[in-house]
Amino acid sequence: MSERTAPRTAPLRARAEIDLAALRANVRALRAHAPGAALMAVVKSEAYGHGAVPCARAAVAAGADWLGTATPEEALALRAAGLPGRIMCWLWTPGGPWREAIEADVDVSVSGMWALREVTEAARRADRSARVQLKADTGLGRGGCQPGEDWADLVREALRAEAEGLLRVTGLWSHFACADEPGHPSIAAQLGRFREMVAYAEERGARPEVRHIANSPATLTLPESHFDLVRAGIATYGISPSPELGTPADFGLRPVMTLSASLALVKHVPGGHGVSYGHRYVTPGETTLGLVPLGYADGIPRHASSAGPVLVEGKWRTIAGRVAMDQFVVDLGGDEPAPGAEAVLFGPGDRGEPTAEDWAQAAGTIAYEIVTRIGTRVPRVYVNEEQDG
Repeated sequence: MSERTAPRTAPLRARAEIDLAALRANVRALRAHAPGAALMAVVKSEAYGHGAVPCARAAVAAGADWLGTATPEEALALRAAGLPGRIMCWLWTPGGPWREAIEADVDVSVSGMWALREVTEAARRADRSARVQLKADTGLGRGGCQPGEDWADLVREALRAEAEGLLRVTGLWSHFACADEPGHPSIAAQLGRFREMVAYAEERGARPEVRHIANSPATLTLPESHFDLVRAGIATYGISPSPELGTPADFGLRPVMTLSASLALVKHVPGGHGVSYGHRYVTPGETTLGLVPLGYADGIPRHASSAGPVLVEGKWRTIAGRVAMDQFVVDLGGDEPAPGAEAVLFGPGDRGEPTAEDWAQAAGTIAYEIVTRIGTRVPRVYVNEEQDG
């Protein structure tokens, strides 16, 4: 991911400004929501599009106890960048870099016997004990080991490998399916099953450092799910995991990313003028059009065609017609900003600009996807890099 630090007036085609002070404040707010648990800042997928290494450093500086990634390659990149402390990764496929993760002191997740066999063999080759967390499928139906006989087999073999010195069972964990839907019956069901599966493992000798199931929504609204560790993903970046749960401000969070671009062209057109591919938008009368040099190759959702909001000179505009690969058009209604004027697609909202949630509503998706999909052609510009106070 492209990284640079630049003043606000830098003449960039487009920029994703990343406010690291906001990220640090979010980490502190999340710690306050779960005061009895350690906090994992999840920085997978380039920190949800914000830039993994700068965001990881900021999160650790603000008190995050763990860092979380999906893939082992993401975890190893953090280690290569000098990130200390506990790092966990959970999305493994056969033949993955187990030995490299073991030697980098990364906690690895194991959901089945094939993975347990591979990690123990890698530990033998490395002549070093692996840090292993056993994942339970408590009802999400995705990764994780099924309860019953499968869990019994996995726990038994993991503890046998631990007795041989090949690994240390450092964690027992799971993941919610519907924590972002208040009152969903699966929440209580998963919590109950997690307690049962943890108890089974501990009765047979497991002594994990951490037990964890809480994601961002559970961190914010389900204190009974906090156990020893909470995993904050999207909330770390100041985005509510669900509008039903509340706005970022309701939880003391602030969005970290502001996406903007410089208008590439402003021009007068007559009424009845078709705009962009397919002429899905035709000007209702004489007007001015502004060309925004961002498109779906940059992560602007094509599904937001004729719907995505943009702030230009203090006014909300709407995408006119289809989003193209590299650009889209807004109808300026006769206003004449100069070429190079700022077009703000989303940000915290306190300058009147749209938010990532506004874009999610326009595109029929979730705010997670809006920020995560912003591509590498858009430079990440980091501000407020110095630690507060």
